[in-house]
Amino acid sequence: MRRVDTARELPAALAAGSAEALAAFGDGAVYIERIVEPARHIEVQLIADRGGSVVALGERDCSIQRRHQKLIEESPAPGLSDDERRDLHAMAVRLAAAAELENASTAEFLFDADRHFWFLEVNTRLQVEHGVTELVTDVDLVREQIRIAAGLPLSAATVAAAAQAARPGRHAIEVRLSAEDPARGFAPAPGRIGMWRMPGGPGVRVDAAIEEGDRVPPDYDPLIAKVMVVGPDRAAAIDRLRRALDEVEVTGVQTTLPFHRFVASGASFRTAELSTGWVASAWDPHVRELRDRALQEAAATAAAVARGEVSARDVTHVLAPGPGSDPAAAERSPWRSSGRYRAIRRWPR
Repeated sequence: MRRVDTARELPAALAAGSAEALAAFGDGAVYIERIVEPARHIEVQLIADRGGSVVALGERDCSIQRRHQKLIEESPAPGLSDDERRDLHAMAVRLAAAAELENASTAEFLFDADRHFWFLEVNTRLQVEHGVTELVTDVDLVREQIRIAAGLPLSAATVAAAAQAARPGRHAIEVRLSAEDPARGFAPAPGRIGMWRMPGGPGVRVDAAIEEGDRVPPDYDPLIAKVMVVGPDRAAAIDRLRRALDEVEVTGVQTTLPFHRFVASGASFRTAELSTGWVASAWDPHVRELRDRALQEAAATAAAVARGEVSARDVTHVLAPGPGSDPAAAERSPWRSSGRYRAIRRWPR
């Protein structure tokens, strides 16, 4: 994809996009579509059997993303009316029926500020975020896929869930826990997992295939776990998510955990002020503020050391505690109560 804001940029964008498509897919054809901004990314979970029956099992909001890749998903999409949900689901079902889709698919749309939906694409597979739909509908989508592959019709439970999809009675949220550094543009952070503690309890689901000591390689997607919660409404789900994320402990690799904690505790997420530009508008300024504060506190500490108010040894112990450290010295250091030290403790290493 190439973004074009002026006519002057169009020729170069066409040439670059065509060359990239030709190299990757053997076809240099390109097409043009309008930029929808600001926008929310909302998708509909579809499932169809071999006999041509197609239903929608609700929708998911996937607006919080980076590099067009989703970070957090929730169902139902907050702020939609019952009529908007019905219209969206019906549009997605028409798409699937026209293409004669079979099995699980996802129709994806952008939702603009004027409350219009714009079609993006259809993914003819099970999505990473299918778990939130399962938590809301009580439909096991993988089991349903196996039934359809065996030539069976949609189950009665799936048909019943689809009939209630426009008025869901629960809310579910998923965060993608990845081995990435959210303070460095979500750069991959491969390595070997140290401590691995996932949350539990009522309304919490974790999908993962990793254990302590496992290595996260640099060759594949850095996703290491999906942490999901479900509650009677969105506010309850957010509260449960905050509690669940506080229970997560991962060492050895940097993860996106600090980002997810920031989102779950933020006012804009709770009030559903969502858009595909959320990371750039809310998270990136927060990271810059943390860096500026850390630099200021580091400078202040260095000045305190120069004035003899604190020893360099005490500062070292607080910054890098380990075998042989003197806890008493760390407690005496003013650095312990500083924002920088709190950030170090909060930010997994």
